[in-house]
Amino acid sequence: MYFAALLARTEDGWEASDTELDDVETLSDLADLAREASPDEDTVLVLIEQEGGWFGVVRVDGEDDPRIYVSDAAAAARSSYGEILLTDELLGREPDDAADLDALDLDGTEDGEANADEADDAADTPAADSAVPHGPVGDAEVLEDLGVSEKELRSLSEDALMEIAESLGASEVLETVR
Repeated sequence: MYFAALLARTEDGWEASDTELDDVETLSDLADLAREASPDEDTVLVLIEQEGGWFGVVRVDGEDDPRIYVSDAAAAARSSYGEILLTDELLGREPDDAADLDALDLDGTEDGEANADEADDAADTPAADSAVPHGPVGDAEVLEDLGVSEKELRSLSEDALMEIAESLGASEVLETVR
């Protein structure tokens, strides 16, 4: 089960809104959604969580590039919402690496088709797990100036988003959209 919310910092404190990510396909789409939540270009946090699996924090400050933290990249890679956050830059890959490797036909099969043994082997070892590290990735200092240290962020577990909201003084507003 997934949960996603926007927390926008305003002059009056934090405002939370439940958000639907069905129309979000890229990190750029997600950043635009966050910017719409704060017309004054204040800080907006996008909080995403897959229950028991992983959580992500995307911070958008005005027109600056989004800052991202994902608690478990390998778990997030198996999620459509997680894939939005796991950009090539975040994972330290060159943007065209995956496309170049997919285009190569070095196994001798015709038309790039794998034989039955290779197809079975490929099914046993998901590409996402081999290309994506297990554990946290991104900017662990994304919330440092808001009162959540890198150490605290990395130690969060089960109810991470609520713990983050409590540290920000926004637990009540987050609870209203949960």
